[in-house]
Amino acid sequence: MADHGKQEQEHEHEHEHEARGRKQRLKHLLTPHSHDTADKVDDALETSRDGLRALWISLAGLGVTALLQALIVALSGSVALLGDTVHNVADALTAVPLAIAFWWGRRAATRAYTYGFGRAEDLAGILIVVVIAASAVASAWFAVDRLLNPRTLTHLPWVAAAGLIGFAGNEVVARYRIAVGRRIGSAALVADGLHARTDGYTSLAVVLAAAGAWLGWGWADPVAGLAITAAIAFVLKDAAREVYHRLMDRVDPELVDRAERELRAVTGIRGVAHLRLRWIGHHLHAEAGIVVDADLSLLAAHEIAADAEHQLTHRVPRLTGATVHVDPASHPGDGHHAALSHVRRERLTAAG
Repeated sequence: MADHGKQEQEHEHEHEHEARGRKQRLKHLLTPHSHDTADKVDDALETSRDGLRALWISLAGLGVTALLQALIVALSGSVALLGDTVHNVADALTAVPLAIAFWWGRRAATRAYTYGFGRAEDLAGILIVVVIAASAVASAWFAVDRLLNPRTLTHLPWVAAAGLIGFAGNEVVARYRIAVGRRIGSAALVADGLHARTDGYTSLAVVLAAAGAWLGWGWADPVAGLAITAAIAFVLKDAAREVYHRLMDRVDPELVDRAERELRAVTGIRGVAHLRLRWIGHHLHAEAGIVVDADLSLLAAHEIAADAEHQLTHRVPRLTGATVHVDPASHPGDGHHAALSHVRRERLTAAG
């Protein structure tokens, strides 16, 4: 019966690949699925390369943006534009801790750090939140200083043009960082993208300040600065919440539901006793307890557990590892483990 069930599962698996077309079927035959540790390390390294490439490209983009703005600051002496330039430089420099985190996360697991070093990204996320908070304080400081000590803006068309350049550069970088961060599952990279988007709004405020100065409204520049501070505060809240969720091992409940559905769909599994997911860097790891018939052989139960791991790692996004515990239907769930251990110890003691 176990062999028959295995043949049915293999037959269904083959039909799934047939539906994907001849090209993908040939690719599957040439490069079959594998659960070897080396293959998973290669996948993690490739993902980290995506993150590093996103960081360096965005660093270059923001560097060019800040350089163009700095040239106009030298011509106009605009304090508002200077503040925006400092914002862009600070945002570009946040790529450094993220790059270190991605590099650190590549290190292989050790006896002390058995899950590896993926959590380095979460530490980088904390640092980025601190940078966003510092940007909010700096924005408020410049705004209040301008309100208390008004200054006349010069070269207004150049200042407005620099503001538009800052907005365009930051928005392009923000979209790129957020897209890559969500694709590879990096909360820190998404938070950094949100920060870049905030700096884009800062640049638009510079444009409004230049327009207000052209109309003779001396208060336009400091009021725009205070509005910038409020916008940064909202982004700070969102970024801090995202990093907090990652530090507290929060996952999207839809991912948990999907993983449970995939487990229940595996032939031979009668129920799911427990299921836990957690992020380690930008990868998910699962711990699951499945319930099978009590009269199965050890080999048959192991085959079901291996199939469950296979389905989870190939059908749940970003999930690269799963630990599957098998419970017999006569003793489902973790609550029986302590009692079973005591009974077994007593039986061994009596027999010894």
